[in-house]
Amino acid sequence: MQELVSFRLSGRVAILTISNPPANALSMATLDALEAAFRRALETPEAKVVIITGEGKLFSAGANIKELAALQGRADAEALSRKGQALCELIETSPKPVIAAINGRFALGGGTELIMACHLRLAEASTQIGSPEVRLGLMVGWGGSQRLPRLVGVGRALELLLTGKRISAQEAAAIGLVNQVVPDGTVLEHALELANQLAELSAPVLAATLEAVRTGIREGFARGIEVEAQNFGQLCENHDWHEGTQAFLEKRPPHFIDG
Repeated sequence: MQELVSFRLSGRVAILTISNPPANALSMATLDALEAAFRRALETPEAKVVIITGEGKLFSAGANIKELAALQGRADAEALSRKGQALCELIETSPKPVIAAINGRFALGGGTELIMACHLRLAEASTQIGSPEVRLGLMVGWGGSQRLPRLVGVGRALELLLTGKRISAQEAAAIGLVNQVVPDGTVLEHALELANQLAELSAPVLAATLEAVRTGIREGFARGIEVEAQNFGQLCENHDWHEGTQAFLEKRPPHFIDG
């Protein structure tokens, strides 16, 4: 039986690869496999950073259209929406940084919603990104209507969601949907380089920063700075705080133990 999502540990980086050819469609079974692989990454102490990518010539074409066409009514469709939303929520709320390594020809539909939930996004120069659901008589259902405006602004988000058009990796970077554009065929290499840089840092600091930013976005400025202050205070009691500051004073590299 084919493994729909592979798990590989490269040093301190967990690499999850979607493998559902020919389009790496995010079928219900693939969503389950990706959730299982992601939970495994969260539960693996050696893994400090997670990368999600696609096998072969594209990242993911999104949800399985045959499964969408077979849905019998409102309850089934809403259940699928909530299933995808739950996966994206698991990714976005991860205490470990998550990098989308967007490879190949495109990331579309649910694939685009998946990358929106990741903390950082790298795309290859020839990759196209889009949310074409509207052209199929449906809409985004895995959190795209909420995450895209927060990433690129309401006007640009509505333009993409209402027209369903694809944009280039370069345009995606210009509007803030992608952090970095890299040469074709090299995105995993660049994602690993970035992941390894993050893995050198203190895991509690990374988690606390992610939590503070996420809280501010979701709950507002006042609540965000409250969590920032609380996390700042809590980190002062960790080894890594004292190791990092002492290493700076002694002009040497720090040796974090994540505690």
